[in-house]
Amino acid sequence: MGRHGMNKISQGLALLVASVWLGGLCAIGYLAAPVLFQTLPDRQLAGMLAGKLFAVMAYTGIVCALYLLAYYFAQFGRQAFRQKIFWVIAAMLLLTLAGQFGIQPILADLKAQAMPDAVMHSVYAESFRTWHGVASIVYLVQSLMGIVLVLKIGVRSSSPV
Repeated sequence: MGRHGMNKISQGLALLVASVWLGGLCAIGYLAAPVLFQTLPDRQLAGMLAGKLFAVMAYTGIVCALYLLAYYFAQFGRQAFRQKIFWVIAAMLLLTLAGQFGIQPILADLKAQAMPDAVMHSVYAESFRTWHGVASIVYLVQSLMGIVLVLKIGVRSSSPV
């Protein structure tokens, strides 16, 4: 297989990785989590399960981002830093890290402080709502950037090399 064929395969793999990342974000954040809260009578259980799913998605996103950043660096060397798509991936990674290791621990701490009561029935409810809103906005921005990422890689993959 020549260089052209290998390049097409690596572009296709990059598109697949970006699609898995975006698909996971959408499946967890906009399908699974809302269904958990609508279906389960225990909101604390729904929140715990949703939190586990979001954590799995965060680690999946970190792996996807590292692969994609390495791919672009391997493809373009230092010129990768001049490509907008590289910075979209880097920004999505930073949002993932901020959500998983910044915002989620704050939410978990608020829940722990509220124990044995549910956080939404405690003095921490307002803080929890605020941080949950921040997390939702971060997730939405990350999802929108994921759409841009998949479209950009898809257009690049479909163009002749």
